[in-house]
Amino acid sequence: MAGTAVLATALAVGTARLTGPRDTGPRAAGEHPAGREAAAARGLWVATWAGAPVHAAPVATHDLAGTTVRNSVHSSTGGTAARITLSNLFGTGPLVVDRARVNGRPVTFGGAGRVTVPAGDQVVSDTVRTGIVADADLVVEFRTPLAGGQVTQHPAALETSYLVDARTVRPVDEWRYLTAVDVYSTTAAGTVVTFGDSLTAGSGSTPGANRRWPDYLSDRLKGRWGVANQGIPGNRLLTDGRGGVAATTRFDRDVLGVSGARTVIVAIGINDVLNDAERTEAAHVVAGLRRLTARAHARGLRVVGVTLTPFQGRWSYSPSRNAVREEINEQIRAGRVFDAYVDFDAVVRDPAAPERIRADYDCGDHLHFNDAGYRALAHSIPPGVLTGGSQS
Repeated sequence: MAGTAVLATALAVGTARLTGPRDTGPRAAGEHPAGREAAAARGLWVATWAGAPVHAAPVATHDLAGTTVRNSVHSSTGGTAARITLSNLFGTGPLVVDRARVNGRPVTFGGAGRVTVPAGDQVVSDTVRTGIVADADLVVEFRTPLAGGQVTQHPAALETSYLVDARTVRPVDEWRYLTAVDVYSTTAAGTVVTFGDSLTAGSGSTPGANRRWPDYLSDRLKGRWGVANQGIPGNRLLTDGRGGVAATTRFDRDVLGVSGARTVIVAIGINDVLNDAERTEAAHVVAGLRRLTARAHARGLRVVGVTLTPFQGRWSYSPSRNAVREEINEQIRAGRVFDAYVDFDAVVRDPAAPERIRADYDCGDHLHFNDAGYRALAHSIPPGVLTGGSQS
């Protein structure tokens, strides 16, 4: 379907509920009622970018009235129209937005240019008539005319966004309020959600260069899939911490709630091993990973897992913690946890010292990777593993 017909279809399915939890499931993701085959021909909503909400900004960084937030993001796939999600999940008061734009194009909510998002809630915009191309920088900006409560944010974004008021333009390394950009696509097969911790968020990679392993994976997929990076630095599988709520808690929101989600790559658990020391048993982590798999299967998603990577040389390393990591990996490799797995451990470990990261992949802290390391991880993922087809 070409041109105006595609846009008409996008407009017909593209206006989501204004408030409340983000819609999930095939119909809410923009699919045609006839099913996925019809959706592939007629188009569907997929996530071209995502940034999971983590926590509230400290009180000292609260915005003043009249601030414009300019979030800088990068697309993974293209489409003929777009929509955005704004979250006030950690807000202590209503979030008021009186002007929003995507790459300079006006955004409305229920036909209005102004929207109020209650504390703890979120809003999905109307369809924006704008073309989005794959592998491109996007600017999503909106003005908050009133001083509000806590700011919902994703810190350590490795991307410079800006806070603009009448006096200053302040660069910030975080995404504020914005948690998703979806596009209406007639070519993408769906969305791959990469769900993990700082290793998925790209800690250690070059800021502003889009060199996280999900970015490299997106480059390889060449727009045939949307890639939604839901990595959070410090996130744990089983317990809350500085990386926000536990992965088992946020899974529905950050995976099952993603538009067009077809496959999830689960890359989490190392922080449980590192931080919960002798209290974390491999069996607990494996059980948590299996629960994620079961929840994804209940929604029709394919689940690909990865093995946990080495960390000898890190201040929190101990032989007993490494033994837990290796036991978890043994269960993953045995096929007892996911539909399929990719052996990240084998890709980055030092052949001469397998409990340690290869020196040429180590960003310097013996846990996270440099650009070359993240690229190697992405290139170890066979595209066929995303659908259950060829592994080559």
